[in-house]
Amino acid sequence: MRDVRITGTGQLLNVSRDLRRAGGARLQRNFARRIRRAAEPLRDDLQNAVRTLPIRGQGGSKRGGPSPTTRPLRATIAAAIRISVRTSANPGAKVWIDRNALPPDMRAMPNKLDEGYWRHPVFGNKRRWVGQYASPWWDVTIRAHTARMTAEVERVLDDVQRDLS
Repeated sequence: MRDVRITGTGQLLNVSRDLRRAGGARLQRNFARRIRRAAEPLRDDLQNAVRTLPIRGQGGSKRGGPSPTTRPLRATIAAAIRISVRTSANPGAKVWIDRNALPPDMRAMPNKLDEGYWRHPVFGNKRRWVGQYASPWWDVTIRAHTARMTAEVERVLDDVQRDLS
Protein backbone atom coordinates (compact mmCIF):
# COMPACT_ATOMS: atom_id res chain seq x y z
CA MET A 1 0.00 0.00 0.00
CA ARG A 2 1.47 3.30 -1.04
CA ASP A 3 1.26 6.64 0.68
CA VAL A 4 -0.46 9.38 -1.27
CA ARG A 5 1.82 12.30 -1.93
CA ILE A 6 1.46 15.49 -3.86
CA THR A 7 5.04 16.71 -3.61
CA GLY A 8 8.11 17.81 -5.43
CA THR A 9 6.47 19.43 -8.44
CA GLY A 10 8.42 22.36 -9.79
CA GLN A 11 5.60 24.74 -8.97
CA LEU A 12 5.45 23.59 -5.32
CA LEU A 13 9.21 23.97 -4.98
CA ASN A 14 9.13 27.48 -6.46
CA VAL A 15 6.28 28.59 -4.19
CA SER A 16 8.04 27.13 -1.15
CA ARG A 17 11.26 28.97 -2.04
CA ASP A 18 9.36 32.23 -2.61
CA LEU A 19 7.55 31.86 0.72
CA ARG A 20 10.85 31.43 2.57
CA ARG A 21 12.37 34.39 0.75
CA ALA A 22 9.36 36.58 1.52
CA GLY A 23 9.62 35.53 5.16
CA GLY A 24 5.85 35.56 5.46
CA ALA A 25 5.00 33.25 8.34
CA ARG A 26 1.34 34.12 7.81
CA LEU A 27 1.60 33.17 4.13
CA GLN A 28 3.31 29.88 5.00
CA ARG A 29 0.62 28.99 7.56
CA ASN A 30 -2.10 29.89 5.06
CA PHE A 31 -0.41 27.79 2.36
CA ALA A 32 -0.07 24.79 4.71
CA ARG A 33 -3.65 25.14 5.94
CA ARG A 34 -5.06 25.21 2.40
CA ILE A 35 -2.98 22.23 1.27
CA ARG A 36 -4.17 20.29 4.35
CA ARG A 37 -7.75 21.27 3.58
CA ALA A 38 -7.34 19.92 0.04
CA ALA A 39 -6.25 16.53 1.46
CA GLU A 40 -8.88 16.24 4.22
CA PRO A 41 -11.74 14.95 1.99
CA LEU A 42 -9.44 12.18 0.76
CA ARG A 43 -8.52 11.20 4.33
CA ASP A 44 -12.20 11.25 5.35
CA ASP A 45 -13.21 9.07 2.39
CA LEU A 46 -10.36 6.62 3.06
CA GLN A 47 -11.51 6.33 6.67
CA ASN A 48 -15.12 5.82 5.56
CA ALA A 49 -14.06 3.27 2.93
CA VAL A 50 -12.21 1.10 5.43
CA ARG A 51 -14.94 1.43 8.10
CA THR A 52 -17.63 0.23 5.68
CA LEU A 53 -15.47 -2.36 3.88
CA PRO A 54 -17.39 -5.63 3.61
CA ILE A 55 -15.35 -8.60 4.86
CA ARG A 56 -16.48 -12.10 3.89
CA GLY A 57 -15.50 -15.41 5.40
CA GLN A 58 -14.20 -18.41 3.53
CA GLY A 59 -16.90 -20.67 2.12
CA GLY A 60 -19.65 -18.08 2.35
CA SER A 61 -20.13 -18.62 6.06
CA LYS A 62 -22.92 -16.58 7.62
CA ARG A 63 -21.25 -16.69 11.02
CA GLY A 64 -19.50 -13.66 12.37
CA GLY A 65 -20.72 -10.39 13.73
CA PRO A 66 -19.34 -7.54 15.75
CA SER A 67 -15.76 -7.74 16.92
CA PRO A 68 -15.43 -9.56 20.25
CA THR A 69 -12.44 -7.35 21.10
CA THR A 70 -12.26 -3.77 22.29
CA ARG A 71 -10.32 -2.80 19.15
CA PRO A 72 -12.33 -3.57 16.01
CA LEU A 73 -10.13 -4.01 12.93
CA ARG A 74 -11.70 -1.53 10.52
CA ALA A 75 -12.21 1.27 13.07
CA THR A 76 -8.64 0.87 14.34
CA ILE A 77 -7.21 1.17 10.82
CA ALA A 78 -9.44 4.17 10.04
CA ALA A 79 -8.18 5.97 13.14
CA ALA A 80 -4.57 5.49 11.98
CA ILE A 81 -5.00 7.34 8.66
CA ARG A 82 -3.08 10.63 8.85
CA ILE A 83 -2.27 13.77 6.85
CA SER A 84 1.05 15.56 7.00
CA VAL A 85 1.85 18.83 5.22
CA ARG A 86 5.33 20.20 4.64
CA THR A 87 6.09 23.65 3.30
CA SER A 88 9.89 23.61 3.55
CA ALA A 89 12.10 20.92 2.01
CA ASN A 90 10.14 18.70 -0.39
CA PRO A 91 6.86 20.64 0.03
CA GLY A 92 3.46 19.00 -0.30
CA ALA A 93 0.89 16.82 1.40
CA LYS A 94 0.98 13.15 2.32
CA VAL A 95 -1.95 10.92 3.32
CA TRP A 96 -0.72 7.74 4.98
CA ILE A 97 -1.44 5.02 7.52
CA ASP A 98 0.54 5.49 10.72
CA ARG A 99 1.48 1.91 11.51
CA ASN A 100 2.78 3.01 14.92
CA ALA A 101 -0.80 3.94 15.84
CA LEU A 102 -1.85 0.33 15.19
CA PRO A 103 -1.40 -2.50 17.69
CA PRO A 104 1.66 -4.65 16.77
CA ASP A 105 -0.51 -7.58 15.64
CA MET A 106 -2.49 -5.33 13.24
CA ARG A 107 0.36 -3.50 11.48
CA ALA A 108 0.20 -5.70 8.37
CA MET A 109 -3.61 -5.61 8.14
CA PRO A 110 -4.04 -2.48 5.98
CA ASN A 111 -2.06 -4.21 3.21
CA LYS A 112 -3.87 -7.50 3.72
CA LEU A 113 -7.27 -5.80 3.48
CA ASP A 114 -6.25 -4.07 0.27
CA GLU A 115 -4.77 -7.28 -1.21
CA GLY A 116 -8.15 -8.92 -0.62
CA TYR A 117 -7.28 -12.15 1.22
CA TRP A 118 -5.70 -13.19 4.52
CA ARG A 119 -5.72 -16.14 6.90
CA HIS A 120 -5.78 -16.09 10.68
CA PRO A 121 -6.34 -18.48 13.57
CA VAL A 122 -9.89 -18.59 14.98
CA PHE A 123 -9.77 -16.68 18.29
CA GLY A 124 -6.07 -17.46 18.61
CA ASN A 125 -6.52 -21.25 18.18
CA LYS A 126 -3.48 -22.15 16.04
CA ARG A 127 -5.07 -25.52 15.10
CA ARG A 128 -8.07 -23.88 13.40
CA TRP A 129 -7.51 -21.31 10.65
CA VAL A 130 -9.93 -19.41 8.41
CA GLY A 131 -9.52 -17.23 5.35
CA GLN A 132 -11.25 -13.92 4.82
CA TYR A 133 -11.85 -11.73 1.78
CA ALA A 134 -12.25 -7.99 1.24
CA SER A 135 -12.32 -5.67 -1.77
CA PRO A 136 -9.49 -3.23 -2.53
CA TRP A 137 -10.22 0.15 -0.96
CA TRP A 138 -7.04 2.29 -0.84
CA ASP A 139 -6.19 2.80 -4.53
CA VAL A 140 -9.86 2.89 -5.57
CA THR A 141 -10.58 5.75 -3.17
CA ILE A 142 -7.43 7.63 -4.15
CA ARG A 143 -8.21 7.43 -7.86
CA ALA A 144 -11.61 8.96 -7.19
CA HIS A 145 -9.94 12.01 -5.56
CA THR A 146 -6.88 12.53 -7.78
CA ALA A 147 -8.42 15.03 -10.21
CA ARG A 148 -10.05 17.07 -7.45
CA MET A 149 -6.89 17.23 -5.35
CA THR A 150 -4.72 18.17 -8.32
CA ALA A 151 -7.09 21.00 -9.26
CA GLU A 152 -7.30 22.21 -5.65
CA VAL A 153 -3.52 22.24 -5.19
CA GLU A 154 -3.08 24.12 -8.48
CA ARG A 155 -5.64 26.71 -7.32
CA VAL A 156 -3.83 27.11 -3.97
CA LEU A 157 -0.49 27.51 -5.76
CA ASP A 158 -1.90 30.13 -8.11
CA ASP A 159 -3.40 32.08 -5.19
CA VAL A 160 -0.15 31.99 -3.19
CA GLN A 161 1.93 33.02 -6.20
CA ARG A 162 -0.48 35.92 -6.77
CA ASP A 163 -0.06 36.98 -3.12
CA LEU A 164 3.73 36.84 -3.44
CA SER A 165 3.85 39.03 -6.53
